[in-house]
Amino acid sequence: MRTNLLRSFFGGALLVAVVAATALAQPLARGKVVDATGKPVQDAVVQFVAQFVNLQRQAKTDSKGEFLMVGLPSGEYKITATKDGVGTSTITQMLTQGQNPLMMLTLRPAAAAGPTVGAPAGESADSKAAQALQVLAKTGSEHLAAGRNDDAITVFSDLVTKAPTCADCFFNLGVGHLNKKELDKAEAAFKKSLELKPDNARAHTQLAGIYNSQRKFDLAAEASANAAKYSAGADPAGGGNAEALYNQGVTLFNGGKFAEAKTAFEGATKADPKLALAHYQLGMTALNLGDFNLAVSSLEMYLQLDPDGAKAAEVKASLPALQKMVKK
Repeated sequence: MRTNLLRSFFGGALLVAVVAATALAQPLARGKVVDATGKPVQDAVVQFVAQFVNLQRQAKTDSKGEFLMVGLPSGEYKITATKDGVGTSTITQMLTQGQNPLMMLTLRPAAAAGPTVGAPAGESADSKAAQALQVLAKTGSEHLAAGRNDDAITVFSDLVTKAPTCADCFFNLGVGHLNKKELDKAEAAFKKSLELKPDNARAHTQLAGIYNSQRKFDLAAEASANAAKYSAGADPAGGGNAEALYNQGVTLFNGGKFAEAKTAFEGATKADPKLALAHYQLGMTALNLGDFNLAVSSLEMYLQLDPDGAKAAEVKASLPALQKMVKK
């Protein structure tokens, strides 16, 4: 009975981890809104306006001033946070598949609001050269969002020639090649992006995915660790890195490094206790380590957080037998 039960879990464990990682490989925008004194602002409205298609979405901040937006298509967004009586703040941010950096928006009265973020460093936003590059970058982003990867590659290849220190340009070039399954070219572009901006968690995440698909698990683990490191570094409070830790755990799990995967998944559940898949994968990892108590508690938490989730039926079918084993 025990052997059959464990086989039912282990038989799909590797596939489960890969599928779970894919499910999270979508733009996820996380941020925090504070006032001029640095105090978190609750119930601020955060509006996302796509710059490449006609699309608008809204989110609200919680009691910690934090907000989360998922399911947006990749591309450039104008993001505005507002609260009556406090102020407003606007930034321009490129959102791509995988981990995106934590955004910080400081609300100020309209008269004191600073310039919009997004102009190339060291250049005036009014510069004709800078404007031309921004137009070109927007065109490339539109191509990426529409799935016109060849056109996007052409545009970003032109951009990196004209602006060879543009880390984001190399990153988007890599995304275009990755969408076409041109892994060697994508890897080279992401590496160049990291030469220019070593703390770019998004590029590390994409490299981890490439190495994972090539079963280069040691390289994948290193890239995932860097993604988690720099994602965590974006938030002094230690938040905003749950997805990076989760992806790191998936990479380690797929490489058979279950003890290290356990540490990563535990970190993900602490960083975001509501990330249901992290609890699920922690349970699967615990099974591989023979820690049935942890497996049961983690899978129970998964069901509590996501009772109708993709893995809920599987867990509901197997959990009772596991619970009986633990009680014995």
